[in-house]
Amino acid sequence: MAARGSGRVSVLLPTYNERDNLPLVVWLLVRTFSDSGIDFEIIIIDDGSPDGTQEVAQQLEKIYGSDKILLRPRARKLGLGTAYIHGMKYATGNFIVIMDADLSHHPKFIPEFIRKQKEGNFDIVSGTRYKGNGGVYGWDLKRKLISRGANFLTQVLLRPGASDLTGSFRLYRKEVLQKLMEKCVSKGYVFQMEMIVRARQLGFTIGEVPISFVDRVYGESKLGGNEIVSFLKGLLTLFATT
Repeated sequence: MAARGSGRVSVLLPTYNERDNLPLVVWLLVRTFSDSGIDFEIIIIDDGSPDGTQEVAQQLEKIYGSDKILLRPRARKLGLGTAYIHGMKYATGNFIVIMDADLSHHPKFIPEFIRKQKEGNFDIVSGTRYKGNGGVYGWDLKRKLISRGANFLTQVLLRPGASDLTGSFRLYRKEVLQKLMEKCVSKGYVFQMEMIVRARQLGFTIGEVPISFVDRVYGESKLGGNEIVSFLKGLLTLFATT
C-alpha cells in the first residue's frame, strides 16, 4: 500500500442501509476537510445493504474520485469490529476517524479532534456527549435514560478515565487502533466501551472533545432490546476480566 503524508486522516464509515444518509455525510466530510486543508480519504465498508447503499457509494467514488472515496464492501453483516479491521487494511492515513454514517456525528468536530490530538499528543481523541457543552438531540426520554444509565454503570464498574464510553465518534492513531482491535473481543454496542477500557489497560492516552449527537434523520435506529441485554452482559464480562 502506498505510503502517505503523516497528517492524512482516514475515515472509516461502516454502512448498512444508509443510501439516504451517505451522500450527505460524505458531502459534509469532503467540505470539512477541504475547508480545513486536511488531507483525507473516506473508506466505506458496506455490509451487503439491500437498499442500494453500495450503488450510491459507487456514484460518490465517481463524483469525488477514487483517491478520496473508497468503497470496500463485504457480502453481509459481520459486525462493527471486523468492519474496522477490514477498512484499516486499505487506510493510508496515520490517523483513523471512526464515526456513524447516519448523520448523528457531524464532521465539523473532526478538526477539533485533530487540534486536541496535537495539543496533548494523545493516542485517542473521543467525542463526548457528557462533558462541557456536549449533548444529545432528538432522543426521547427513554433513550436518554438508557444511554445515561449505561454510561453511569460503566463509570462505576470500570472507572475508565473517559466520560463517554458508548459513543462511536473517535480519532485514533492508526497503530493504536490496530493494537486495540487485537485485544477486543466484544460485539455490538459493548465494543466501543471495551476499546476505551483496553486503551486504559495498555497505557494509551485519551483526550476528549465535547460533541453534539443528533438522532438519525433517515432510517431506523438499530438499538433494540437484544442490544441492551448484550450490553449488560458485556459490561459484566469486562468488569470480571479487567
